[in-house]
Amino acid sequence: MNETALLELLSAVQAGAISPNTALGRLKSGPFRNGSLGFAEVDHHRRLRQGIGEVIYGEGKTVEQILAIAAEVGVAEAPVLITRLNAEKSARLCARFPAARCNAAARTVILHAPAPLEATPGVPHVAIVAAGTSDIPVAEEAAEVCVAMQVPLGRHYDIGVAGIHRLLARTESLQAATAIVVVAGMEGALPSVVAGLLGRPVFAVPTSVGYGANLGGLTALLAMLNSCAAGVTVVNIDNGFSAAFAACQVVHAVRAAARLSP
Repeated sequence: MNETALLELLSAVQAGAISPNTALGRLKSGPFRNGSLGFAEVDHHRRLRQGIGEVIYGEGKTVEQILAIAAEVGVAEAPVLITRLNAEKSARLCARFPAARCNAAARTVILHAPAPLEATPGVPHVAIVAAGTSDIPVAEEAAEVCVAMQVPLGRHYDIGVAGIHRLLARTESLQAATAIVVVAGMEGALPSVVAGLLGRPVFAVPTSVGYGANLGGLTALLAMLNSCAAGVTVVNIDNGFSAAFAACQVVHAVRAAARLSP
């Protein structure tokens, strides 16, 4: 959308010819504005469409490329989430941006990071569940997505099926969540148990944690895809980002519905 078309749209809202919600729908549907860097086409419209600006996937990119994309994405100091960073790239970015939110376990950096929001009873939020301590890096990637999208989150770590009482002790607080991200390796059983116990959308993340027959997470992935529990949605191996993004979209939808209700 160019400046003339945008001004015409805003003038129509001001004159009462169209409603603010109609105008918002047109803005969300595009046309989209890109910023060309030669090696990357930055999507400036994504924050309006999806609740977070274009996320930078750090693997395969140089620090210089990441910096250039971050400068383009982070106009007006919007949050910029950078994922899958090795230790060297993370150190350079955190040295360059001392105020950035750096999470070594998650392998993420957030520039212009909003303050983290903790889960509060009665407020829509995401619960992040990790089966074991070895699954925490993937769970922390999911947590950082919630931070970047300004969604409250609650962490529930090391409550896998090997000690089922640990999960049962958390059922009341987990039932209060709007959506649940469940991260598990080994045989990948935890999402099925969580979905069977709780009436909340469950986004399952298989991890590559496990011995040989785990097959780098394939065993957990297939187990989750074959879950007997209803409503388990499965993302790719170690993909905490996608699961948390989907869960945050559920929270955003619930928030929007609450604003529109009489």
